[in-house]
Amino acid sequence: MFCPECGTWNRGGASACLRCAAALPDVPARGEAPDALITALRQATGNRYRVLRRIGSGGMADVYLVEQETLGRPLVLKVMHAHLARDPEMRERFRREAEAAARLVHPLICVPFDYGEVGEMVYLIMPHLSGGGLADVLSTAHIMPPVRVAEVGAQIATALDHAHRHGVVHRDVKPDNVLFDEDGNAYLTDFGIATAQFHARLTASGRAMGTPHYMAPEQAMGRTIDGRADLYAMGVMMYECLVGFPPFDAADAFAVGYKQVHEAPVPVRDVNSDVPEELAAIVMRCLEKTPEARYQRGADLAAALDAWLHTTGTPRQSGVRGRTPVSGTAAPPSTRQP
Repeated sequence: MFCPECGTWNRGGASACLRCAAALPDVPARGEAPDALITALRQATGNRYRVLRRIGSGGMADVYLVEQETLGRPLVLKVMHAHLARDPEMRERFRREAEAAARLVHPLICVPFDYGEVGEMVYLIMPHLSGGGLADVLSTAHIMPPVRVAEVGAQIATALDHAHRHGVVHRDVKPDNVLFDEDGNAYLTDFGIATAQFHARLTASGRAMGTPHYMAPEQAMGRTIDGRADLYAMGVMMYECLVGFPPFDAADAFAVGYKQVHEAPVPVRDVNSDVPEELAAIVMRCLEKTPEARYQRGADLAAALDAWLHTTGTPRQSGVRGRTPVSGTAAPPSTRQP
């Protein structure tokens, strides 16, 4: 949200402005789902899942913690908002999230287990990741240690490389869409506005889709994009993790988009001189205005981050890390599930 005093952009869970320390207004939380809705959800899923509680809500769906009756494992049920489910385009976009992600068999991509439609109820069943999310970390710690930023960045870049090689561009890489398991491994989630080569175009040309603070210049202009737009968003996300805020901010989405296209970001080390020069250079390369000047593949970005990690004496293990995360960098169980 934007601070009412100075206009600075702050994460939704912040209690005070990062810049001027003014108190931010409370955002009222939605109450628990009524019994009738939980009953409808059980009926829609054929009583295969026991709905435990609502754990979050986004612009497109409500999210519930459920238990799979047959195996007793916790999962996440993502239910599209009813008013959106009545919109054929939005309903199709939700279905395509499931289809696009289901084609991506990768250990660091959160893949749906099930999809269903019953009347106006449209839902996804997703894995439950108990380690919280990157947005939670930034809401409490504001910045992260450079080594941890590189570890998370390398894992998400590896996941993006897999998606791009299979024709899927995420288009909404941001902290809210990075979740952690109990070992601190980072997972890419929420392919709700992804574009894929095997899908016909849903969005008219010239309409920008994504989150303005993380949009590549070509994405903000509504142009056709490829995986390098996701790598720009990676640069924004790592920049935010290192300095506490994204490189561009303004009073509205249009103004943010204008800055993405026309203004140069302030160098990372000009904001936080404690960031190692080599890591800062990697982040700034991701933020180049032209796609040709950025890393061309997620694998290239991951390799650069891994090479830097090796110089610090903490090389990332290939695939998943399988160890307890660095103290102070993991979040408590998240309310921001996919």
